[in-house]
Amino acid sequence: MLYFDNAATGGKKPDNVLTAVTSAVKVCANPGRSGHRLSIACAENVEKCRKELDLFFDGYGYDRVIFTKNCTEALNIAIFGVLNQGDHVVCTCMEHNSVLRPLEFLKKSGIIEYDVCPLSKNGSIHPDDFLSLVKPNTKMAIVTTASNVTGTIPDLIAIRKALPKQILFLCDGAQGAGHIPLKMRGAGIDLLTIAGHKGMLGIQGSGALLFSERVELKPLLYGGTGSMSLSLDMPDFYPDALESGTLAYPAILSLLEGARYLTLHESKIRAHCLKLTDYCIKGISTLTSYQLFSRPNPCGIVAFRHREIQSERIADILSRKYHIAVRGGLHCAPLMHEHLGTLDNGLVRLSFSQFNSEKEIDSLLFALREIQRI
Repeated sequence: MLYFDNAATGGKKPDNVLTAVTSAVKVCANPGRSGHRLSIACAENVEKCRKELDLFFDGYGYDRVIFTKNCTEALNIAIFGVLNQGDHVVCTCMEHNSVLRPLEFLKKSGIIEYDVCPLSKNGSIHPDDFLSLVKPNTKMAIVTTASNVTGTIPDLIAIRKALPKQILFLCDGAQGAGHIPLKMRGAGIDLLTIAGHKGMLGIQGSGALLFSERVELKPLLYGGTGSMSLSLDMPDFYPDALESGTLAYPAILSLLEGARYLTLHESKIRAHCLKLTDYCIKGISTLTSYQLFSRPNPCGIVAFRHREIQSERIADILSRKYHIAVRGGLHCAPLMHEHLGTLDNGLVRLSFSQFNSEKEIDSLLFALREIQRI
């Protein structure tokens, strides 16, 4: 099957990632929980991953790198761990439900209020529009690093510069991490959430939250940490305060190797994905039955719709008849589709990785031509 669903989860992994995961599964102890040599060795690898991610994202210290099972968990820790009664939040219409649903829950619970910045005329987020929604009690601004629907990349640096300094800046790196340069200090990002299994080239079950010294987070989970076991309270230091329970060691090791691979190949991968999206967009633009919603982008995302056939049906036909994996529907981003005018039928999303080729896209274009005649 041709795999064009990498924005949901990466279909292929580099050899160093696969080797690391295999070795971790074969010989795996509980990092940070026991004093024997194998446990200590695993704990040392976990610390190596913290340091690698802190370096890769220009973070604020490896002790402020928290491992999670995915980006959703990281976003929940960031949102519930910071916001308090009476706070206000500004986010964008490009956000995933991993942002919108926690905010909506807190709003309906009477704890916070939030406002949503619409798309500007160029299809992205204008800093002035975002700033216009800020209030005296605005505690946090939330902006995705890249739309999971269209691949549009907001200007994070410009948005941060437009905001008052006291506002905490949270960026959802689910789609951007591994595809675009994300440097926390340079961009003024206070909290960055990562999905390890997408552009970061790790396996499912890997994710992370990185945060600055300006942020103090309340735990979302309570339990064993391997430290301060005599106390019934959670440890008051990071990362232990936010990491209850056994860590997903094979997933963390995959994230370590994924970050190492990206350090060597990130610019090449970015150029390849940009080239593939450009090639695909040019091909689809010649097919009159389809409407495009993406521009060439390094995240590898191309979104389109058939002018008559529902997007999920297109995805089903591509899967069953042509053995091509894509995603149709709303992509857990309802406000983005509302602003694009695609709520009724959704969009077909293609998402490429460095392992895809123009030849594979030619097979997709052939299938789309045939579907036009249905």
